[in-house]
Amino acid sequence: MPEHLELSPLPESVAEARRWSADVVGRSPDHELADTVSLLVSELVSNVVLHAHTACDLTIDLTGERVRVEVRDGSGLLPARAQYTEPFALSGRGMVLIEGLTAAHGAAPLVDGGKLVSFELEHAPDGSP
Repeated sequence: MPEHLELSPLPESVAEARRWSADVVGRSPDHELADTVSLLVSELVSNVVLHAHTACDLTIDLTGERVRVEVRDGSGLLPARAQYTEPFALSGRGMVLIEGLTAAHGAAPLVDGGKLVSFELEHAPDGSP
């Protein structure tokens, strides 16, 4: 059964989401994915706090063929890969990480407003990394 967490559009929500996602995945057969999930969740929730400025709903579903993470927020602005030329820029790498570390990812507007951003990770074979 998927697990949900509602978050406020505050900076401390990023750490809360990171801890919660690491705990949820850490208690599962896919526990070796906890660090990757918590990193990517941090990136998505950071985007909500920095750009959407709305509450969000974080869902982790460990029941399917893949580990699926979804973040819903109230902004219709879809995420895009930042085009930073400065190698020491402090932001702009979140979508690059998601593209590079996931089996699938996407973003779509929601009919009732806002958007859904998601990613999926492959289950580790036999519980090994």
